[in-house]
Amino acid sequence: MTTISRRDYLALTLATGAALTIDPRGAFAQSPLLTRAIPSSGELLPVVGLGSSATFSQVARSEDIAGLREVLKTLVDRGATVFDTAPSYGASEEVAGRIAAEASITQKVFWATKVNVVPRGGTAADPAAARAQIESSFTKLKKSKIDLIQVHNVADVPTQLGILKELKGAGRVRYIGVTSTSEEQYPALMAAMKAEPLDFIGIDYAVDNLEVEKEILPLARDRKIGVLVYLPFGRTRLFRRVGDRPVPEWAAEIGVTTWAQFFLKFVLGHPAVTSVTPATSQAKHLIDNLGAAVGKLPDEAMRKRMVAFVDALPQAQG
Repeated sequence: MTTISRRDYLALTLATGAALTIDPRGAFAQSPLLTRAIPSSGELLPVVGLGSSATFSQVARSEDIAGLREVLKTLVDRGATVFDTAPSYGASEEVAGRIAAEASITQKVFWATKVNVVPRGGTAADPAAARAQIESSFTKLKKSKIDLIQVHNVADVPTQLGILKELKGAGRVRYIGVTSTSEEQYPALMAAMKAEPLDFIGIDYAVDNLEVEKEILPLARDRKIGVLVYLPFGRTRLFRRVGDRPVPEWAAEIGVTTWAQFFLKFVLGHPAVTSVTPATSQAKHLIDNLGAAVGKLPDEAMRKRMVAFVDALPQAQG
């Protein structure tokens, strides 16, 4: 198999990929997406979803949201479901909820959002403000029951997770959890994992960012907690690091043809990971990402080879 860069692959998709981007009989329609079970329930989720920070959030603030309509429709058409958002992602939550309602796909999406009303530099959440933010999420997503709400950035877990536990008990939230993408917060995250009945955690994890492999991912497996992975590309760090280099030929052994698939399949190779949600505002990038959700995943030997390859590259600048 000839390997090509993400840039070349996407150019090829634009030139020849009408069947891939529009026609539901395209490649992924013929290859069901890999799924993994949520440990606390056994419910299956596709292993690749969509995040709404970064460029998605930027476009959501603009007047032209046609690209977001296309990317959400593509998510559902390709058999993916997980959409991760947060009130702090600007207009993402509201715009996604509106687009999904207009397209009649609200019920086909696994909605994952967050709560955090702790002021910058503060430590305590106002319970009334937390409840108001959560109610706003129900309104924006146009849902009477939200699939997953997590405490964002391990912020005042006793107060905010306490509210989420109430809502789960009342049947308004299906799953609850806690997130962190900061290594300095990992001890607090692990404390919550040990003490609380979490269904999920959300963490940062990438081929050049392996800290969570030491304790957090093993703990998630032991405690039967689902794992959503954020920042699998290190924002843009990994793409800048590989530059115009071709994907190594040996990556074809696991069906990888682009760098996005290389980075995502590495993450998915860890058995504790439930789903990864890279953010994008373009359907062509989402289609590329979903290529990591079909075919083989790397075994431990392949994952070590992937780490060694990236480690040998120069660090990204900036």
